[in-house]
Amino acid sequence: MILHLLYILAFTALAFLAVGNLIRNLMALGIESQRQYPQMARSQNRPAPHPELLDENGRVINEPLLVMRSMSVEDAREQLDAIYKSSPGGESTPSNDD
Repeated sequence: MILHLLYILAFTALAFLAVGNLIRNLMALGIESQRQYPQMARSQNRPAPHPELLDENGRVINEPLLVMRSMSVEDAREQLDAIYKSSPGGESTPSNDD
């Protein structure tokens, strides 16, 4: 019976220590989240540009990188056929798929 009472007292003390530690950690986390850190050299309001948008010297490129025009399906097929025919072995080898 005394051993049971000793276990209950020990676990109660451990529970109070754990809850107190949890409360202290939550308070410290709240204080740290409100803390103002000094700003770095680069402004945090403007994000850094993607590396592909910079030239060799690190300056931002102000020209379009990709220009696309719309085309019909027939135009695309004609261009693909022309590429296929101009490729090595494109039109010179007969097909045996019949």
